Amino acid sequence: MVVVSVYAFLRSRKGLALTAIRDNELAAGSLGIDIWRTKFVVYVVTSALAAMIGALIFLQKLWISPDAAFSVNDWAAFVIFTVVIGEIGTIEGPIIGTLVVFALRETVADLGTIYLLVLGVVAIVMMLKFPKGVWGFIRQRFDLQIFPLAYRVVRRDKKGS
Repeated sequence: MVVVSVYAFLRSRKGLALTAIRDNELAAGSLGIDIWRTKFVVYVVTSALAAMIGALIFLQKLWISPDAAFSVNDWAAFVIFTVVIGEIGTIEGPIIGTLVVFALRETVADLGTIYLLVLGVVAIVMMLKFPKGVWGFIRQRFDLQIFPLAYRVVRRDKKGS
């Protein structure tokens, strides 16, 4: 449900405005997009959602401490790892990255602390060999898109002209 909602949002006018701002702020502003207002709304909505997720995490842990809140091993490294391994800027990329992280965790977690070193080595190798991520390689190699976000201009010839 969340993936469908994100896809629908990114295909809407607001999602197109965010994509334009990401690509080139000056060009987006010249097209009439209110950059400040759009960024402000995104920051407010994102911070509210992050606060809700944080509250849910602490309800799950039943223990609130600074170490639990800001632990690199718990969340931050894995989130960055999943996005970089999958592909940044797509819907499919973090999903593929999550599958890779869980597969690595299940196969290498028995090594103890070496597990994090293996994740780091895999991340470095993936960034060097596949700079656009796993999904970027699959998309380029097989010309495959599950959630196409880009708009394409289709030329239609008029009959009789």
